Amino acid sequence: MSTWANLNLQDSASPLMEQLIFFHDHALLILVMITVLVGYLMFMLFFNSYVNRFLLHGQLIEMIWTILPAIILLFIAFPSLRLLYLLDEINEPSVTLKTIGHQWYWSYEYSDFNNIEFDSYMIPSNELATDGFRLLDVDNRIILPMNSQIRILVTAADVIHSWTIPALGVKVDGTPGRLNQTNFFINRPGLFFGQCSEICGANHSFMPIVIESVPVNYFIKWISSN
Repeated sequence: MSTWANLNLQDSASPLMEQLIFFHDHALLILVMITVLVGYLMFMLFFNSYVNRFLLHGQLIEMIWTILPAIILLFIAFPSLRLLYLLDEINEPSVTLKTIGHQWYWSYEYSDFNNIEFDSYMIPSNELATDGFRLLDVDNRIILPMNSQIRILVTAADVIHSWTIPALGVKVDGTPGRLNQTNFFINRPGLFFGQCSEICGANHSFMPIVIESVPVNYFIKWISSN
């Protein structure tokens, strides 16, 4: 989870989030290079005293500053398109989780396992345990196995919601009347926090999401006990 004064991205917990961080660094490096170059040119313009009263056009420099940005954009576009297709790919999921957004809580269904269903509400501050996280903890966490391909189906019962877990690189809109899906792969155990990233209506504050990633044998025990 994100902590106080943490200006960087959260540590990734899935291969997709690792790729998103790599692309972020790649694009940021290109931006820094452009900023330094343009800044240097603007700075040097203040101090040169070259004048040319007969200069009417400069076709070579105009061709360069037209073609060069196009080439730079290709260096951003190709990795971006590759990442988009990676995020959209569904690879033989082991577990399917159905998620339904309500005002202002989430409902979950494990339809692969005897149709386990439950609602997940934010724990109010006055009921929070001393080791709980204010505005982020829920009464029923999602239990998912690590090192397994997970497919998530997202929809909404009333207004548009958005199921978002930053550490996993997942953000799926839940729209009434539509069923959206994505996949992710959790590569380590732990608690992963997220929130609805849409304005879900009047008086909306938070719709927290908590995923508890556990080894497969613990997940099977949890499924069997429910």
